[in-house]
Amino acid sequence: MRHTLSLPFVLALLPPASFAGDLTIKVDHVRSDRGSILAALYDSEVTFLKQPSARAKFKVRAAPGEVRYVFHDLPAGQYALSVFHDENDNGKLDKNLFGVPREGYGFTNDARGRAGPPTFGNAAFNFDGTDRTVTVTLQY
Repeated sequence: MRHTLSLPFVLALLPPASFAGDLTIKVDHVRSDRGSILAALYDSEVTFLKQPSARAKFKVRAAPGEVRYVFHDLPAGQYALSVFHDENDNGKLDKNLFGVPREGYGFTNDARGRAGPPTFGNAAFNFDGTDRTVTVTLQY
């Protein structure tokens, strides 16, 4: 006797699909080729802006106008990105006496905070695992 399995039954036996894709980050308004562009990708409010806890990071050479970076095989999820133009390559966002950044910075959704950085919720975007480009515009 021959048994046949239906497609829905076979699919039900497979582990759930995990969607992952390429997320391209486009950083706009880079004012010079001095230094580097540094960025950190966060996946929760708890880790947001805590660089050691970032989901992923990148550092690329600055170029006037725009730079791009691709996170390959990034799982679907909710993310927020912080970016800054480290013009003197000292590894930190330089600020004046009042705490105002002296180097370009930005967040996804071009989010801004009040008297400080935005919240994760304001900078967060949903990534469904399909290839996508997100733009961050630097503020100087």
